[in-house]
Amino acid sequence: MTARLIQNVCVFCGSSPGSRPVYVQAARHLGRTLARRGLTLVYGGARVGTMGQLAQAALDAGGHVIGVIPRALADMEVAHTGLPDLRIVGSMHERKALMDDLSDAFIALPGGLGTIDEFFEVLCGSQLGLHDKPCGLLNIEGYYDRLTAFLDHTVEEQFVRATHRSLVFVEQDAETLLDAFASYRAPKADKAAWILRMNEAARRGMTDE
Repeated sequence: MTARLIQNVCVFCGSSPGSRPVYVQAARHLGRTLARRGLTLVYGGARVGTMGQLAQAALDAGGHVIGVIPRALADMEVAHTGLPDLRIVGSMHERKALMDDLSDAFIALPGGLGTIDEFFEVLCGSQLGLHDKPCGLLNIEGYYDRLTAFLDHTVEEQFVRATHRSLVFVEQDAETLLDAFASYRAPKADKAAWILRMNEAARRGMTDE
């Protein structure tokens, strides 16, 4: 299987700048890096927090940016109105679906519940073989150390297979993460075998009661 051609990169990040300047610095650096590599940024369309910093840095560096934001948030005047391509959708579900459709790869910068929700939704899609797009955490100053430790724990407790755990790229540097994406080849998804294993696990669970 050949490596996937990556043109549009979706970045999940916060509507807050976070507690330390390093988070804003990392967002701006990622925006500039995407622009320098000729990659289109797809993000949540806001002008606030690390989201706004990410998008503005990409624009200032001559990059192309696509923002996707629900009407309710746009009406609250948090949309980045300086974007060349701002798409307003009806709901958060539509936002995530469109960002997924537009993108060839996904990165999570440090962020909150929305960032985690968005990242794990696309990661589950990769696990199930619904897409072959790489997913990575930009682990600024160890922000995701506890999360990656938890993912290791899910493997140890046999709720997640090691193959699926390996779907999550974790890097501290934007360039390194994008280089890893460029050579990514999705593992072959054997959905039939997966369904059989789930059925067998369900049968064992009912017998053990």
